[in-house]
Amino acid sequence: MLAAAVLAAVLVALVVAAAAGFLARWDGATLPGAITRAGGAFAVALTLLCGIIALGTALRS
Repeated sequence: MLAAAVLAAVLVALVVAAAAGFLARWDGATLPGAITRAGGAFAVALTLLCGIIALGTALRS
């Protein structure tokens, strides 16, 4: 169950990163700039989602 939640968090973070990279590129950012924004969005999304999973796991115990 926990592995499925972490896998879902990674997939959501990948979608967020792809959207951020696409929007940055559409806004006129260079390719390295778009990749940097996508990486930042991925890191933030994955950190938040894993934090929520950890909190839910701690409250469930």
